[in-house]
Amino acid sequence: MADPRQDNIPTPFFPKVIRANSLQRDRRSLFQLISVLDSPSRSRDFYHSCQSWQTLGNTKFSRDQMKTMSRYGITRVQESRIEVPVRPPPVQETICRGPKSPCRFPFSILFSTFLYCGEAASALYMARVYQKNNDFYWMTYTIVFFLVASIMDQLTLIFVHRDLAKDKPLLLFMHLILMGPLIRCLEALIKYFEVWQKADEEEPYVSLTRKKMFQNGQEVLLEWEVGHSVRALTMHRNAYKRMTQIQAFLGSVPQLTYQLYVSLVSPEIPLGRVLLISFALVSVTYGATLCNMLAIQIKYDDYKVPFHASEIICVTIWRSLEITSRLIILVLFAATLRLKALPFFVINFVIVLLEPWVRFWKSGAQMPNNIEKNFSRVGTLVVLISITVLYSAINFSCWPAMQLRLADRDLVEKTQNWSHMTLHYILRLLENIAMVLVFRFLGVRVLINYCHTFICIQLIVAYLISITFMLLFYQYLHPLRSLFRHNVADYLHCVCCPWSSRVGSENVQSTPETQLNRGIV
Repeated sequence: MADPRQDNIPTPFFPKVIRANSLQRDRRSLFQLISVLDSPSRSRDFYHSCQSWQTLGNTKFSRDQMKTMSRYGITRVQESRIEVPVRPPPVQETICRGPKSPCRFPFSILFSTFLYCGEAASALYMARVYQKNNDFYWMTYTIVFFLVASIMDQLTLIFVHRDLAKDKPLLLFMHLILMGPLIRCLEALIKYFEVWQKADEEEPYVSLTRKKMFQNGQEVLLEWEVGHSVRALTMHRNAYKRMTQIQAFLGSVPQLTYQLYVSLVSPEIPLGRVLLISFALVSVTYGATLCNMLAIQIKYDDYKVPFHASEIICVTIWRSLEITSRLIILVLFAATLRLKALPFFVINFVIVLLEPWVRFWKSGAQMPNNIEKNFSRVGTLVVLISITVLYSAINFSCWPAMQLRLADRDLVEKTQNWSHMTLHYILRLLENIAMVLVFRFLGVRVLINYCHTFICIQLIVAYLISITFMLLFYQYLHPLRSLFRHNVADYLHCVCCPWSSRVGSENVQSTPETQLNRGIV
């Protein structure tokens, strides 16, 4: 760089600062220099401010230096006493390199496709039987329940795979004739066998995935490679999980309820109806079990959630007892009051349907725009309405395992809301007891050769047993129960013994160790 004196450019004068050896004096001198260069005040009476220079400790200036500084606009020095916070060193997370993600056989895709085809075939067969018997009313509802769920299944698969932006006319045609799950299942099997044949070869396109995981009671960060083909199979599995939810609660639940009602009021039960009821019951139970697993994966998206056989069995028993007892109570209530029971069902469903939108309207939030980047506001509204209808259908028959929040970015509440779960089961238990009492005292012509009191007691006991399995799962078998601030036992203790819990909280000081141990069962 050229000397500025050669171009007759005056060099600014920086005062000589005599600093102490301590770090505090060095920091104070640095802030003095910054205050000198950035000071907005340019007072002309510089010589009257000489007393302020004497307050700067060891900083000393001569009168000639002050004149030179005043010539270049430096008229006042202010001392800054800003304390610079010392940042703690960053906590280094332990990253464990996991093995390459294996390619697992798509059993869930085959099972979901089997349930879809079995329920569709039995529904069409029963529609044909109703047509031959001139039962057009029963035939119409059977076909409507089948078509609504099938159309929603096709739209779900297209939405997850984003096929509208791709040039796949054959695939779209198969979805148009309601055969989309079959062609998707075949595509997933072909992809699996391609990956299986090339298992020894190194895949050129891989991506790294990081998830948190608990190992020996400690939280570690796990990192592993995921190939492009394995990721494509994962997308197929996720699409079928969403399709199973829609098939179960928008198709199988109304179909199962209606066929049970027809079996209750008709004198004969054909084999086709038995098959349809069986497929619908298995579909609902499987969908409710997947609902719990998906809720855990959505709430704890940063964690790798392992599911064991004991957890799946407990959830399956819990969901099967809850849904079976609830639907049988609804059928007995409907068979007792006939059309008079319709307003109760409609009001119950509409309240659950409008509750998320009322909360969204009260919050004053805007419409979320992160669902799909290519969607307009109308498309986003349609998707939100579909999600709300699915949420209401799940809530009508069982607990949805999560609370819908349209104002949030993720559309669901990711914290464990014990009060929401408690309120749901208390209201549903009171509803079931009320409907059972209506059947007990008014259902004289329903199930004439059976003891109504014994049936009522069995249904209520079955629902209570399902609640017991639910409490057992969240207390001992939840895969991430160590992340709970409070478990089921703590919540029940607070509800049943509020005075003792208040005294205990006053006497015991909350420390980080006690807060950590409180969440571990």
